[in-house]
Amino acid sequence: MAEPDRSVQQNGGPMRLVIATCTVDYAGRLSAHLPLAKRLLMVKADGSVSVHSDGQAYKPLNWMSIPCELRAGPDQWVVTNPKGETLTISIEVVHLDIEHEMGDEPGLRKDGVEAHLQELLAARPEAIAAGLKLVRREYPTDIGPVDLLCRDAEGRAVAIEIKRRGEIDGVEQLVRYLERLDLDGRLRPVRGVFVAQVIKPQAQVLAAARGIGCVEVDYDELRGLDTGRLTLF
Repeated sequence: MAEPDRSVQQNGGPMRLVIATCTVDYAGRLSAHLPLAKRLLMVKADGSVSVHSDGQAYKPLNWMSIPCELRAGPDQWVVTNPKGETLTISIEVVHLDIEHEMGDEPGLRKDGVEAHLQELLAARPEAIAAGLKLVRREYPTDIGPVDLLCRDAEGRAVAIEIKRRGEIDGVEQLVRYLERLDLDGRLRPVRGVFVAQVIKPQAQVLAAARGIGCVEVDYDELRGLDTGRLTLF
């Protein structure tokens, strides 16, 4: 007997991990095709769907963020969202299909330097850019809190993510926060600033492509309540 279709709603349910030989087709703002290969299909409890290969740990090959709906049959998954985008996964062979309740996520625990950087910059956001005023530390989004939410001199919202060492995954994390914050009409449009002691060149390039500013800070100078040696890219 064929497995019945299953619909995954926007929220609720266990995480589902499927290893399958499949093709993937995206239709929306553009068209994209992934040829037949073995891949990991991940359905999170919030309803988001992502397709992974055995590489590129920081980013899936394709994905559909919430809000979206998945109709998962034995041979084909179809994921749609309110924007009219469609992700179609055609399955030839299923090698593994498991579900697991992950439980509550306590969130990222920052190391001492990173946590202290956040504390110092929350007290002195103008050290990042003139005119910045703090709205809140750990401002919540539905995918986790952004380190600082500020307003600039013109009253525009600025989301700031702080790392000890700035790498590509930190920029991608801020991009995801900006997408969620921009859904709030009280904040939109939200500008992003990526802050770290050292920001790798690749992360600077990606940030520039995403319209995100980069600021390097000197931790020792900030601890000494100096104005800090800051570099804005």
